[in-house]
Amino acid sequence: MIRYLLNKLLYAFITLIGVITVIFFLFTILPGDPAKMMLGQNQTADQVAAVKQKYGFDKPLGTQFLYYLNDLSPISFHSNKLEDYTYLSSNKYSASELFTIGNTTTVIKAPYLRESFTKQGKKVSQVIGETIPNTFVLAISAIIIAIILGIIFGIISALYKDTWIDKTIQILSTFGMSVPSFFSAILFAWLFGFVLHKYTNLEMTGSLYELDDFGEKMTIKWKNLILPSIVLGIRPLAVVIQLMRNSLLEVMNQDYIRTARAKGLSEFQVIKNHAVKNALNPVITAISGWFASMLAGAVFVEYIFGWNGLGKEIVNALNTLDLPVIMGAVLVIAIIFITINIFVDIIYAWLDPRVKLS
Repeated sequence: MIRYLLNKLLYAFITLIGVITVIFFLFTILPGDPAKMMLGQNQTADQVAAVKQKYGFDKPLGTQFLYYLNDLSPISFHSNKLEDYTYLSSNKYSASELFTIGNTTTVIKAPYLRESFTKQGKKVSQVIGETIPNTFVLAISAIIIAIILGIIFGIISALYKDTWIDKTIQILSTFGMSVPSFFSAILFAWLFGFVLHKYTNLEMTGSLYELDDFGEKMTIKWKNLILPSIVLGIRPLAVVIQLMRNSLLEVMNQDYIRTARAKGLSEFQVIKNHAVKNALNPVITAISGWFASMLAGAVFVEYIFGWNGLGKEIVNALNTLDLPVIMGAVLVIAIIFITINIFVDIIYAWLDPRVKLS
């Protein structure tokens, strides 16, 4: 187990370095001057030069990449000279010093994702920290809907194979996989938030936290979660139904299922205690992949419903070319992908002892 985890961590580290490299060079070569983006329209040549020196934009591309790696690394090296980009400023880094050699101080710190171009120097980590909890709430709600309904309808579809019930469920699930999320979001917002508003009492747009009627404090609006979570959960729900049905049909033909029936167990006990658990492996794979994808795929859903999450923040950052926010958000999503994949492999062993962690 330890060896397996170490191999996985090594693979995750190599993958993460690759993601960081692609993110940096992809967004660095985009047209536009980051210093001018930060200063706006009323900038002077001296101001642009000062900003470039402060943020290291005046250095060669290779040096800028090393600066970026140093900012992200939990163990980093910093100059003691105030004019250097790597100067250990408390405004930039939350760090604890380890040791100093000459003019270089080695520290342990939280990864520094830099500052937003358009939010008056606000740290990217703060921007992400304020928005990603809302996206997690939305993604978890959507995946819970997909898991519960998907497993139930998948089992029903398998038990009533080739009947009208099975065919109806298959048609609906196929339709659910085919419809893009942005179209479903527009349709649901218009239908349930506008046309049927007096019956559903749901709004076309709204986030988890909103100002009260007096504009004095933020209150939680749980009803605003209903429509975006259903829309975001439609496609994974359809996938779970298909996978659960096919996997259960395959498991029901295994020898140990026939043995369980020969022992006199009822069909309900056979399905509950033997078939469903072993049929969940492909479902777990789909759920883990979809949960990670939701953090990125929620972009259109959040934007259409006005949900103040990471997806909506990415759209706003793209519109304003706020590169640090885009880079930081993509990096955070990549880390979540990698982490979830490691946990899923461990869950496999619990669900099916035949899976070897080696």
